[in-house]
Amino acid sequence: MKQTIHSHVSRRNFLKGTAAMATTLCIPPALGNNSPAATPATPSSHRHAGTLPTRVLGTGAAALQVSILGLGMMGMNYHRGYHPGRQAMIDLARQAAEKGVTFFDTALGYGPYTNEELTGEALAPFKSQVAIGTKFYDAESTPSTLETNIRSYVEGSLKRLNIECIDLYYLHRYTSDAPIEEIAGIFQKLITEGKIKHYGLSEVSATIIRRAHAVQPVTAIQSEYHLMWREPEKEVLPTCQELGIGFVPYSPVNRGFLTGAINEYTRFDSGNDNRNILPRFTPEAIRANTRIVEALNVFGRTRGMTITQVAQAWLLAKGDNIVPIPGTTKLSHLEENLCTTDFTLSPGDIRELEAAVSGIPVTGDRYPASEQQRIRQ
Repeated sequence: MKQTIHSHVSRRNFLKGTAAMATTLCIPPALGNNSPAATPATPSSHRHAGTLPTRVLGTGAAALQVSILGLGMMGMNYHRGYHPGRQAMIDLARQAAEKGVTFFDTALGYGPYTNEELTGEALAPFKSQVAIGTKFYDAESTPSTLETNIRSYVEGSLKRLNIECIDLYYLHRYTSDAPIEEIAGIFQKLITEGKIKHYGLSEVSATIIRRAHAVQPVTAIQSEYHLMWREPEKEVLPTCQELGIGFVPYSPVNRGFLTGAINEYTRFDSGNDNRNILPRFTPEAIRANTRIVEALNVFGRTRGMTITQVAQAWLLAKGDNIVPIPGTTKLSHLEENLCTTDFTLSPGDIRELEAAVSGIPVTGDRYPASEQQRIRQ
């Protein structure tokens, strides 16, 4: 049966009423008269303009203190369809830094290269105030060329980002035939030489994490993680918590789906949007999965939260080593994301939300087979 969302506090409706005030206040949307009594959602801290709470990724020498929410830069010019012009995106990234975001995520492969260039230009005035994470992907190196190639990737990223040292350097996907211990050893050398400060891994198993961490302490694991993809909870998240490793969820609102702004008629045909090949973004899958969006809406409207804020507040409540990196191309969406930090979900809230969502099956795989095979578990 076709699903329709009624009276929801969607991103679109929320922004109509609050965008003009969001630079100084985080005002929840008005609730209808038929809404149940709201669960108290008092701010967890008194956030002032230009500041955000912080969290620490990693421990000991591997520790990196960053804002509680980062900013994923990818969608500003890659893989997310239409985007405003380059200068508009530079301005948006700078506004994020001015509002207290100190953690920005990019990758060599986004473009390739163009997203790192955008990030470097945008954050040039904030070099001493922010941490930049970037990533490399290597599937072609031989044992004799691996270190040389990784060093080349680092130098290229340093140049494009216009910095002298990379704050957090990730292996984007572990597809090399080289043992992970060898790659971790190369990271260790780069840290000693001052080329990078910390390193991380993306989309790897708990076993791989342990093996790398034994050679050189890992600062962060980056992985997809949200209410429609909770696989990391089985082994990866517990391993990170055990070892004192940070966890950075990418696509924290499932590539825009958990905002309430996508429906079965949405098309991803700009030529710059990878959602057009993802099984969860077919019209049929979107129609079926809209039930999950409605569950978040029902939960959020009794608490003065948008669907987006519910999804991200849930992530923040899952561990104090978790720092999501939502992306956006709009100032109003950035402000909405940052206002998430004014809400704290109680253990009872978490149980209620997870119970509502867990009863709804997710339709469609997160990746097609061609993409999934690049992820070695």
